[in-house]
Amino acid sequence: MTATTTARAAARVVDAVKVYGGGDTAVRALDGVTVDFPAGRFTAIMGPSGSGKSTLLHCAAGLDTLTSGSARIGDTDLGALDDRRLTRLRRDRVGFVFQAYNLLPTLTVAENITLPVDLAGGPRDAAWIDALIDVVGLRDRLHHRPSELSGGQQQRVAVARAFAARPEVVFADEPTGNLDSRSGAEVLGLLARTVRHTGRTVVMVTHDPVAAAHADEVVFLADGRLVDRMAAPTADTVLDRMKAFEVPS
Repeated sequence: MTATTTARAAARVVDAVKVYGGGDTAVRALDGVTVDFPAGRFTAIMGPSGSGKSTLLHCAAGLDTLTSGSARIGDTDLGALDDRRLTRLRRDRVGFVFQAYNLLPTLTVAENITLPVDLAGGPRDAAWIDALIDVVGLRDRLHHRPSELSGGQQQRVAVARAFAARPEVVFADEPTGNLDSRSGAEVLGLLARTVRHTGRTVVMVTHDPVAAAHADEVVFLADGRLVDRMAAPTADTVLDRMKAFEVPS
């Protein structure tokens, strides 16, 4: 099945195949997936364990390479880039939020947020970063270090950091996996608000129907293939769709 959209794609994969290993032990993690991730939208990727959802995210983001097929950020074919240009693309045009917050413990909140921009050596967009700080609600924590924050606050810092360089698309891999339900809901709401307020794009892998309900659309994988898509998801409709993947005991 192919999921497409008439909106411009911030990221996309076409006929994406990813095989790990070889011979009798080869694992086909992606099996001919074609999907666009529309610009200015929040898309969730769901599927059973082993369905290929994290592999899809990593290949779409340029963190891993496809065995065959293509992956693009905007109009740029990731497979045509050497390591240096791919590193630059990930730095300048892509943001990441992971289950682990990956904050530097010796830096303050403000320093962690601006770290990608500072490492790139480019000028800071002070107005953009100032607006981000308000969106994530961290103005009274800017001089704190990560150890002085709750898990939810640390993940909010990670979200702000992901958007600091004004990337075209932010990829989030189970961003609420280490959070309690309340903190997780705050971070998911934050991602949705950031998409609305900044016009940026978020692609998120999750196993949680409640988390997926924050997205504009959900795409479903099973056995490395794209099998369905759902606009305007709710936790109940996503859960019902996920039950179809369950194997009767």
